[in-house]
Amino acid sequence: MIRKTRLFTPGPTPLLPAAQFAMAAADIHHRTAEFRALYSRVLAQLKEFVGTENDVIILSSSGTGAMEASMSNLTSPGDRILVLTAGKFGERWTALGKAFGCAVDVVSAPYGQTFTLEEVKAGLKLETRAVFMQGTETSTGVRHDVEGVAKLLKDEGSEALLVVDGITGLGTTHLDMDAWGVDAIIGGSQKAVMIPPGLSYLALSDRAWDRMEATYNPRYYFDLRKERKNAKNGESAYTPAVALIAALGASLDYIAAQADGDLREGRRKLVDNAETIAAMTRAACQAMGLGLFAPDSPAAAATAILAPEGFTSTQFVKAIRARFAAIITDGQGEMKGQIFRIAHLGYFDYLDTIALIGALEQVAVNDLKLPGVEFGTALVAAQKVYAERAAAASA
Repeated sequence: MIRKTRLFTPGPTPLLPAAQFAMAAADIHHRTAEFRALYSRVLAQLKEFVGTENDVIILSSSGTGAMEASMSNLTSPGDRILVLTAGKFGERWTALGKAFGCAVDVVSAPYGQTFTLEEVKAGLKLETRAVFMQGTETSTGVRHDVEGVAKLLKDEGSEALLVVDGITGLGTTHLDMDAWGVDAIIGGSQKAVMIPPGLSYLALSDRAWDRMEATYNPRYYFDLRKERKNAKNGESAYTPAVALIAALGASLDYIAAQADGDLREGRRKLVDNAETIAAMTRAACQAMGLGLFAPDSPAAAATAILAPEGFTSTQFVKAIRARFAAIITDGQGEMKGQIFRIAHLGYFDYLDTIALIGALEQVAVNDLKLPGVEFGTALVAAQKVYAERAAAASA
């Protein structure tokens, strides 16, 4: 049988063909009118994709670089910050805060769960300068209540900035930065925008830009004020990842084309697609008797599935790769062997999802001989979910 490698990972995700072609053709210098036109267009498109009127900055880094930039630009040594964490990427905020000399308060929830607004309120202090959280915690497949946290800060009259890692949330969750009062939101290229790793982007509110003028943590390459100043002229402060920016423009064009050129509507459709195939995957796994790791607040970026008793998640990961060359991800850190994760963000569709569910059935029945699993059970459950959602969308 022909083996075709397929990524079902939450980053990197499958590449959009049009973006690959754009990268191959991006033989241009970054201090030319041609590049300035491209860069200005992509920055304008990103505002629509994020759904904000705020300025957006592009960095030649992974998403973690943008996380560091938000920490170094928005805090000073000794600032009290609040980190909301329920997984490995939430814990990264804690490490960044400590690295930049902040006094870090933490509200944490067990892996697979999310924190309550009451817990957030209890963790908030009068002197809290910023709150850092994930939109979705990719390591556990959990979605956090960004809107609820933003409203809480408003209701409490807090001057704390709200900084959201939306690296897997953007394009998989309906987020409204401006209306909710989010001060910074971060995205990454290897996620829902369907291009290779290497770019991150941040949208920042006027409050965040004002805060930068009063903070004094060290920054040089990640000085966002330099990037904002240069972006007004269609340039980056330093040598940009030209090919990736060309790819990003092609990807945003593709998303807009899904809605007759309306990028905001295309973004909504992209999110709805992720929500649908995530729901299909959850239903399929439950039909096979597999438990969901985050049943109460599941993300649409990726689904985390518990290994059944007597098996490890590593067995599923290895078997699917060995038989079908499909790549899903094991748990991270102490969760390795306990959960496996299937991604839904970006360039995934109904057919990809049906194929992966069929592969999961084959592995469960033939390779792992999972008790009680029969061919077709998971596929029927997924088909019903799709049919119901398609009918609702067309009603």
